[in-house]
Amino acid sequence: MVSYYIKTNRTFTAIRRYGWIFTLLVAFGGLWYPKLGLLVIPVIISLTTVAFFKGRYWCGNFCPHGSLFDSLIMPISKNKKIPVFFRSKFFGILFFAWFSFNLIRKLIKVSAIYGTAPFWDKLGFVFVASYLMVTIVGGTASIFFAPRTWCNFCPMGILQKLSYRLGKLLGVNKKTDQKISAARTEMCHTCGKCSRVCPMQLTPYLEFSDKNQFDNENCIRCSTCVVNCPAGILTLNNEEIALQIKGKTDITGYENRQKIQAHVEKIKKLKDDIIEYTFKFEKPARVDYKAGQFILVKIQNDPKMYRAYSISSYNEDSTKVSVTIKKMQDGYGTGIIFANFKVGDKVELEGPMGNELVVDKTAEKVLLVGGGIGITPFRAIVRDLVENKNDIKEFKLIYGVNYQEEFIYVDEFKALEAKSDKFEFIQVAAFDKKWEGKKGFVTDVMKEMDLTGYKVYMCGPKPMTNAALKVLNQLNVKKENVFCESA
Repeated sequence: MVSYYIKTNRTFTAIRRYGWIFTLLVAFGGLWYPKLGLLVIPVIISLTTVAFFKGRYWCGNFCPHGSLFDSLIMPISKNKKIPVFFRSKFFGILFFAWFSFNLIRKLIKVSAIYGTAPFWDKLGFVFVASYLMVTIVGGTASIFFAPRTWCNFCPMGILQKLSYRLGKLLGVNKKTDQKISAARTEMCHTCGKCSRVCPMQLTPYLEFSDKNQFDNENCIRCSTCVVNCPAGILTLNNEEIALQIKGKTDITGYENRQKIQAHVEKIKKLKDDIIEYTFKFEKPARVDYKAGQFILVKIQNDPKMYRAYSISSYNEDSTKVSVTIKKMQDGYGTGIIFANFKVGDKVELEGPMGNELVVDKTAEKVLLVGGGIGITPFRAIVRDLVENKNDIKEFKLIYGVNYQEEFIYVDEFKALEAKSDKFEFIQVAAFDKKWEGKKGFVTDVMKEMDLTGYKVYMCGPKPMTNAALKVLNQLNVKKENVFCESA
């Protein structure tokens, strides 16, 4: 069973990557030189001050223990669901009370020798002992559960939340309080990836406010979800900027998004790891969609989660839709679909969505570039351009794979090529010595072309699209004429 939670990079800065050095210096170096524990005092003051203005921002960006958990322990962590008990308010308050009582008790005891030579060593050791305890307990929990298990009941985390609430009560942190913000929730894929990569195992995609912000106080503002959002709609901003972004974001292609009840009408196996699923609409019975758009397919209820797939069918009578899915190694969503979806099964869909690959039919020339499973939207796009009137004078499709046996829908593309004198279909295989057609990558074919006046639409793996974007830049194709989606 593929794990719900994903191990991904969370150390985007030098502090987040190497802050653990401070933790080990104090926790273990302090055993020999106790005064190192005194360094914890400015840390406590700093995190409390930062929290007053920015919530638990310290936890996600500066915390030395957080760095230890994310940098050193992440690779060996089981990274599974954090026990509900550790995440409960009851346990957090109880642990905070116990920790505070012991810390204050020790400080009072040490204060009795104030003015004597051993005082600073004794005071430092109080914090060394606390840091060592956090390192051992938090590190153990990180290994057996998830890297940030400790952060769910960390006394310093609770202290930060109290400071943050005071800042909100006084109304002084509205402009400084940056939260995870969605440009427009209409564009969210509801894929749950923000939750799957979240160190605190929160669910931003299910909790956005009417201001498109994630208000959960346990969010540590680490931006891991921002970096990993497939839709690219997340930022870390204050309320004012979030609302500005919301107002400026174009939702063309998403305005007709709706919930759709359907059933699996047909399952067609194209390859061992590629299957075409056709869904028949039930409620509503008809749904119009454009070639180049995608649809969301619900894969589970708890937590609610969908997967976004390019529509590979042509909208003939608006009563059904097809998606072509490649089973990914360790793929959470594709694993569920391949194992559980059967003909006749009820399925929940959402959509249609997307505008990046909806071709401008007033363009003079169009280049379509599909890599691997990224060919699927072009099946519908090419048919639409061949069979319906448009102003396009010529359009080409470059279809790249690694090996010949990976090509799909080739006969359909060739039939459409024969049907239209405006369309050219170009296949290219990168590593297949037996392949008799063009060899290399899609970028090699692009370099041979004069793309003056072309609008370019691409879909494929990120390495392919990134390389293609560089080539297009070298060929002086304007950015406003390039449209791209990752497969």
